[in-house]
Amino acid sequence: MTDLTPPARKPARPYFSSGPCAKPPGWSPDKLATDSLGRSHRSKLGKARLKLCIDLIREVLEVPDTHRIGIVPGSDTGAVEMAMWTMLGQRPVTALAWESFGDGWVTDAVKQLKIDPTIIRADYGLVPDLSQVNWGSDVIFTWNGTTSGARVPNGDWIAADREGLSIADATSAVFAQDIAWDKVDVLTFSWQKVLGGEGAHGVLILGPRAVDRLESYTPAWPLPKIFRMTKGGKLIEGIFTGETINTPSMLAVEDAIFALEWGKSVGGLAGMKARANANAKALDAIVQSRDWLGHLAPDPAIRSNTSVCLTVAGADEAMIKAFAKLLEDQDVAYDIAGYRDAPPGLRIWCGATVDTADVEALGPWFDWAYASLTNS
Repeated sequence: MTDLTPPARKPARPYFSSGPCAKPPGWSPDKLATDSLGRSHRSKLGKARLKLCIDLIREVLEVPDTHRIGIVPGSDTGAVEMAMWTMLGQRPVTALAWESFGDGWVTDAVKQLKIDPTIIRADYGLVPDLSQVNWGSDVIFTWNGTTSGARVPNGDWIAADREGLSIADATSAVFAQDIAWDKVDVLTFSWQKVLGGEGAHGVLILGPRAVDRLESYTPAWPLPKIFRMTKGGKLIEGIFTGETINTPSMLAVEDAIFALEWGKSVGGLAGMKARANANAKALDAIVQSRDWLGHLAPDPAIRSNTSVCLTVAGADEAMIKAFAKLLEDQDVAYDIAGYRDAPPGLRIWCGATVDTADVEALGPWFDWAYASLTNS
């Protein structure tokens, strides 16, 4: 029988949630700039801080000058739906779904916009046959499946001579994985994922072809005010210089600025990707040395290095909840049960704001929790 004495060493920061994610190392509320708090976002100071946030996103994420960056309402969901509601409907649509959020965009397309998309699916832990995609259509997909731990391998499958738009929900991919900017017409994310920022706001990045669509096409359905990005047939450029559509939380903006400046301090994009890769490698070492643990995404070529989803031998939903609660009660790992729509398993965030030493400390605790529940 396995020794059920809890291990001595705990992760220094037990934050492994896949959203909102761990704050950057060294974060504390008193380190945030506060001059913009209590000020109008339309003030000179407010607009300057919003523009600084956009400029830092461009710098750290290495977004080319060809693409515009806007801070929008509704987290990543709001950013994706802004793109869908304003750009889809001109030509056929293909929707890729291999996890919960991709399924959500399928539902929007079918039941809300009623545009009868071509749907290409794959099971959790896999990605579809990307060669099936018809680039005569607009294509919407998740770059990294947050709830399945499976990602597209690269941008090579996106046609350079595409006629349709490529719309990528990349909320758990940016700052951790390579993005082929020449292949992406629309990209969305939220601060609460890979930056460890706060929720409520999304980031919408538009390439030239997306701007052309916005300025040349008017959808058949009505658009809520918070979705409108054009006026008189022209893009509202202010949205992409810090003049947000509606009132943002300046506290959330200051938090994002802190995270982006931290990202610069660890080597920018290359440093953040290296941290995520090291974390995923440390977690994989734990998995490989235990026959009762596995990866939901078995192929390393499409396995996430951020939202890493694990299988547990013999586990059902009740066991996973008990497993996660044991570790939470010990202040070892918070919020690691898999997503509610995914197969029962664990989900460990390995993005750059997590320290590798904390991932490494999980192994003995996994053993302890598993032994406690199986008495083996």
